[in-house]
Amino acid sequence: MQRPAVGFQPFAAADFNPSVFMQTPKDPLDHLLERWRDAPPPTPGGLAPEVWRRIAAEEALPRPGLLARIEAAFARPSFAAAFVTACVLFGLFAAEVRLSRLQAEHNAQLTKSYLHLIDPLLDQASNRVVTTSPHS
Repeated sequence: MQRPAVGFQPFAAADFNPSVFMQTPKDPLDHLLERWRDAPPPTPGGLAPEVWRRIAAEEALPRPGLLARIEAAFARPSFAAAFVTACVLFGLFAAEVRLSRLQAEHNAQLTKSYLHLIDPLLDQASNRVVTTSPHS
């Protein structure tokens, strides 16, 4: 058996073709893409009149009323869900504000009753100071 020479390469760089060794299956879209690439582009003159025709047709349609626009907005599930979520959050906020106000009133009442419990004359003294004025 002969040994190859030290500088021997089995394939030259120019002769190497990876497609010989790795065959990939043909994609079914390749045929359609080749047909699309070879198709002539649409004529540019036909686009502008079509756009202006659509604009004119859109302007000729009557504008929907407010009720129809609101109904169309609520027909979309994303808007309806956002509206319901906003209503629930607003209700929770309003309940929190009401409970906070009631709690503040309750704390003020507890403070007054505590002060009255500690010094019953404090309430009478504060009333006398308010009712008597130095200009009388």
